[in-house]
Amino acid sequence: MSDIEPPDFPIPATLAACATEVLTTADPMAKTAKSRAFAAAWFAGRAAGTPMPLGEAAPPDRPARPDRPELLDPRDVPRRRPGSEAGRRAILHAVAHIELNAVDLHWDIIARFTAVRMPPGFYDDWVKAADEESKHFRLIESCLRASGSFYGDLPAHAGMWRAAEDTAGDLMARLGVVPMVLEARGLDVTPGMIAIFEKAGDAATVEALGVIYAEEVGHVAYGSKWFHFLCGRHELDPKETFHALVRRYFHGALKPPFNEEKRAEAGLPPDFYWPLAEELPQRPRG
Repeated sequence: MSDIEPPDFPIPATLAACATEVLTTADPMAKTAKSRAFAAAWFAGRAAGTPMPLGEAAPPDRPARPDRPELLDPRDVPRRRPGSEAGRRAILHAVAHIELNAVDLHWDIIARFTAVRMPPGFYDDWVKAADEESKHFRLIESCLRASGSFYGDLPAHAGMWRAAEDTAGDLMARLGVVPMVLEARGLDVTPGMIAIFEKAGDAATVEALGVIYAEEVGHVAYGSKWFHFLCGRHELDPKETFHALVRRYFHGALKPPFNEEKRAEAGLPPDFYWPLAEELPQRPRG
């Protein structure tokens, strides 16, 4: 976080208030600037032995969003050929939208579940993840600008926040569905995106996606680590509990192919996700 400039806005007194401030900021650049500054303040306090208190929060049901992009039903988002220039811009726009939502998701898990007693490391992990997602958004926004576009130039997926709404009352479900399903999907698809931009000779985007790919493994791992922690606290079987929560809260299919190497690196063995993929209607048939 050494690249963070001193903020020109105040730092809230508690971590929960920091989270709520990010969630209620609509402008993407202001949102990510606050996210990065608050993360730096959190870790500076931890290093100095004067940690910021957690506090309590009343986070919004939905985070503040800019007027653009237009949010559409997933079925109505235009499809473009990945190999075309327009298709590559659409990929970048979709990634930027995902990263911006991830900033809010990671701050929301801090703000929404303050009543659940968790070790300090839990907050370290999700603050770090939120900081990295903010960096990712800015990297991709820069790539969009270089391509002649910008975030908000194209319509985007309206369903990104549904998983947060569905799991707002259950921390274990949030950990299972967001990092262990949705972010794990990023590990599956990012290598293919990198290949598209390598073929196009776009070195800057390849580098940006490489940073995202490497750091997203950690975010999935945070989800798995704290999911297992809570299973241990409540004497629950992690695999059976994960399957039950995904069946209850996840709306969609777990679609192969899976990046089994990176999923394993993040603490997701195949017997966590393959049984769910095999039982859903969209499963592959051989």
